[in-house]
Amino acid sequence: MTADAYGSGELREGSEGATDDVPASRVFGLALPALGVLAAEPLYLLFDIAVVGRLGGMALAGLAVGGLVLALLSTQLTFLSYGTTARAARLHGAGDNRGAVEEGVQATWLAWIVGAVVILAVQVCAGPVVSVIAGDSDIAAAAESWLRIAVLGAPLILTGMAGNGWMRGVQNTMRPLRLVIAGLVVSAVLCPVLVHGLIGAPRLELEGSAVANVVGQAVSAALFIVALIRERVAIRPDRTVMRAQMLLGRDLILRSLAFQACFLSAAAVASRFGAASVAAHQVVLQLWNLVTLTLDSLAIAAQTLVGGALGAGRVRGAARLTRRITVWSAVFALGLAAVFAAGHNVIPGLFTTDADVLTEMAVAWWFFVAIMPMAGVVFALDGVLLGAGDVAFLRNATLICALVGFLPLIWLSLLQGWGLAGIWTGLTVFIVLRMLAVVWRVGSGRWAVAGADLQRGLASNGDREGSGTWQPN
Repeated sequence: MTADAYGSGELREGSEGATDDVPASRVFGLALPALGVLAAEPLYLLFDIAVVGRLGGMALAGLAVGGLVLALLSTQLTFLSYGTTARAARLHGAGDNRGAVEEGVQATWLAWIVGAVVILAVQVCAGPVVSVIAGDSDIAAAAESWLRIAVLGAPLILTGMAGNGWMRGVQNTMRPLRLVIAGLVVSAVLCPVLVHGLIGAPRLELEGSAVANVVGQAVSAALFIVALIRERVAIRPDRTVMRAQMLLGRDLILRSLAFQACFLSAAAVASRFGAASVAAHQVVLQLWNLVTLTLDSLAIAAQTLVGGALGAGRVRGAARLTRRITVWSAVFALGLAAVFAAGHNVIPGLFTTDADVLTEMAVAWWFFVAIMPMAGVVFALDGVLLGAGDVAFLRNATLICALVGFLPLIWLSLLQGWGLAGIWTGLTVFIVLRMLAVVWRVGSGRWAVAGADLQRGLASNGDREGSGTWQPN
């Protein structure tokens, strides 16, 4: 593929070197703070669980159910982060830093509009939803009480996502880390104080956890909004830009729903094989989530840098940068695989001493190790395609891979009694198919549309390709 194939992708003389010379220190300098942001929330949730856990099992169960509902909602709305990064990175690469920041303004308006809808929907539906998940009426009551307070933070959570998006787009991942941590520190201080009534504060018990969360989220959201104001850009809502962001969001939401369907199905099937099976699956899955968290940080660096390179018209340089980051991600993932392979007799024992659970973990363990190097490639190239704004292809690829690979094997595992071996075979096939899809896509060159106007580039590319469908080059 050449840049001339895209018209607007004409390369500028002398501009390629800036992309070619991106050092490893620059890539990891973006990736490590991004990893901090990704890890901060899960680490705080562990702290929150530990504080609430001292109230007893009922409160902890209520937090688990309420937290699951809120997490599922927020997971579907990550387009405010990833979609904003894709659009802002191109503008930043083209030298339009003001335009990049203005993408953050419009994403923030969307955050408050969507957040208000989420609040209304949850207040109306909280009771029936938690009752279906919890089963037990006492647990459902505790979960509903927590959720009705915690969901008030939805616009604040989404504001943080939008802020992360535009700041990543202008290649600053350290600043959002500081703002996110500031809010979490406030929550971490307030949580035990309000839950247990320390230093003269009222004892709010489980509801105190929700209040602490919302206050901390308000601090982070306020800091992100102040950061926008200090950029001295227009803060008026722009329907055209918000509509374009929602188009990206539609595809990312559908892609996220495919992931949710797969992993919820896997958990449901694992539970049918008994307590030892579901416990083992959950432990290995959490370790898998830890691995994907680290790989996702490199994907964010890829998204930011590749989007910037394409915005600057450096198509060939973006392709070379793609190869370098993919190699680094694969090598890093291979190192992680080696660590977990070497620790196969030690690491599982850190989580349980139950012989039945350890036996089931051994079944899933080698699937878990084997897919890591492939995941390194998948996550890096996912980041590249997200940075290029090629989300229609990612949507189609994920849906097809889920429907062809993961979901059939999961449910066949239940019908045929394959247990965790069948479930993790499904996950392995899912990763393999996704790897083949993204490698093919990147090799085709059809993702590499140059120019600052992402929407126009995607539209013209869609005219050639059928809006991201799988067609030969």
